Amino acid sequence: MDSSHSDGHDYPKSFGELVPWGDPAWYRGYNSPYYTQSHHDWRVKVRAFVEEHIEGNVRQWDEQKSVPKEIYTKMYQAGLLPAVVGAPWPADFVGQGGPDNFDAFHSLIFIEELGRCGSGGVLWAIMGGMGIGLPPVLHFGSQHLKEKCARQCLTGEQFICLAISEPYAGSDVANIRTTATKDASGDFYVVNGEKKWITNGVFADYFTVACRTGGPGIGGISLLLLERTMPGIECTQMDCMGVWPSGTTYITFDNVKVPKENLIGVENAGFMYIMYNFNYERWGIIAQATKLARVCLEEAFKYANKRRTFGKKLVEHGMIKWKLAEMARQVESTHAHLESLTYQLNTIPREEHFTHLDLIMDISLLKVQATKTFEFCAREAAQIFGGASYVRGGQGEKVERLYREVRAFAIPGGSEEIMLDLAVKMAQKKYGQVLKSRL
Repeated sequence: MDSSHSDGHDYPKSFGELVPWGDPAWYRGYNSPYYTQSHHDWRVKVRAFVEEHIEGNVRQWDEQKSVPKEIYTKMYQAGLLPAVVGAPWPADFVGQGGPDNFDAFHSLIFIEELGRCGSGGVLWAIMGGMGIGLPPVLHFGSQHLKEKCARQCLTGEQFICLAISEPYAGSDVANIRTTATKDASGDFYVVNGEKKWITNGVFADYFTVACRTGGPGIGGISLLLLERTMPGIECTQMDCMGVWPSGTTYITFDNVKVPKENLIGVENAGFMYIMYNFNYERWGIIAQATKLARVCLEEAFKYANKRRTFGKKLVEHGMIKWKLAEMARQVESTHAHLESLTYQLNTIPREEHFTHLDLIMDISLLKVQATKTFEFCAREAAQIFGGASYVRGGQGEKVERLYREVRAFAIPGGSEEIMLDLAVKMAQKKYGQVLKSRL
């Protein structure tokens, strides 16, 4: 097998099952400027874990609406779980042990290999809480808060979630109503309010909560770390269309006393911290949706080569070829843009990410592209599978499940409509700067 690479490494030119378009182009022998020996070794490691510990259990976990806690412990022991929070590897809390030069492409591979299981619910059970709930603590929290929860979450001993959305404010973060007011002593915040659609909330030991500590709008929001042991917190698992193992939760806070030391960062600076987090959350949703669209394509391609109708394979019918080609066209172009933006996350200084207008614009657009591609592929795969996609379990299991999960990607993290609006709003701001510079 030809194993020569422009970077001088000798990992295999091809990897995996080699179903056409079933994996990213570099798995299929294409040359790429993005990946190194370290990335190849990482994908081998993640794939081995997924095949041994996840693949055969997905339907059971989906039906029981949870992933067993020992899976998180095993992921930590295998050197995988800390990757959930992204680069840099959190060595201060778990020591070394991650891939060499851990970067955004390792994170992308991690998502893509986990996504092969064909369950957004399993992906979110593993990544949807800690992946967005812990970074605000790591980036802006005090040493006291980091020592309280970081290692416990990174090792899978405890869980954390991000609680922003409310019954009255989803994408409209600036208008959240949950309040945190200082008590008479000044030593505690008293938190009251509701949060809704909170991923991993029902499993969480810690809650990174957006609260109103000041006046209206973006200038009055803070982040507080709440703990499950604090009286007044009630969590109810919601009965949703899809992503069942992720623990989508309705949370109420009733006079929850929170020590002032649990303030994350500076009071009334929470909106900035949330925005800092959003680029990575949206990038993660893009990577997941793109991979799950690819799973639909791979499953449909394999089934079309096995199923026979009217005396020939499904894939030999012109309309089925068209469906597969349309799916591949959209998946491959979306993934190419994803790799380009992943490279930007690697090379633009991190402190500039949440104010970088071009990055915000393009991540917003690509989130829409990825979720629309996922929706298209889920529908077309279901059509190719026919009645088999209408049954839980069996040959069409992954497609049936993913068809139900599309909305969980198209709405959270900023709905498609909000993303398109934000992209043009940022473009207008950028163009205004360009015009002003010419005066």
